[in-house]
Amino acid sequence: MTAPAAHPLIPGYLAQRDALRRFFRARAGASADVEDLLQDLYLKVIAVDPGTEVKDLNAYLYRLASNLMMDRWRSSRRGAARDGAWREVTVTTGAGEDIADAPAADDVVIGRERLAVLLKTMEALPDKTRRIFRMHKFEGLSYAEVATRMGISRSSVEKHMMDALRILFAKVPR
Repeated sequence: MTAPAAHPLIPGYLAQRDALRRFFRARAGASADVEDLLQDLYLKVIAVDPGTEVKDLNAYLYRLASNLMMDRWRSSRRGAARDGAWREVTVTTGAGEDIADAPAADDVVIGRERLAVLLKTMEALPDKTRRIFRMHKFEGLSYAEVATRMGISRSSVEKHMMDALRILFAKVPR
C-alpha cells in the first residue's frame, strides 16, 4: 500500500500535536477524550484544500482547535435544550412518554451497515496499523502504552493511527 501525497499542513500539525494536546486538556478538562479531539482536528486539517494558503500555521491550527471545541460545546447545549424541551412538553403536560432510550429502527439498520463497512475496512488495513488501531480504540490503551507494547516510538503509533483514520474516514459512509 503506497501512501498518497502528504497534505502540506500535516507536518505543522504533527509539530504542534503535543501543544494542541495541552491546549485541549486545559480547556476541556481531564474528563475529555483529548485523543478524540486531536483526531477530529486531524480530520479537519486533511479536509482543508491543499492549495489553501496559510500564512500563520500555528494560529490557523489553534483557530481550528477552538472552533472544534466551540462546535462540540454548542452541540451538547443544543442537545440538552432539545431533550429538556421535549421532556417538558411530553411528560409534564401528560401528552406522552419520556424519550425512548432505544434508537429508531432505521438508525439501527444504518448503524449496522456502517459497522459492517467499518469492520471490513479495518480488516483491509495493514496488519501493524490494524493492531495499533485496535489497541488504542478497542482496548483503550494510550499511544504511549501501545508504543511500549509494540516496541515502537510514540510518533510511529501516531502515524499509524492517522493512516488508519484517513482510510476509515474515506471508506466509511457518514
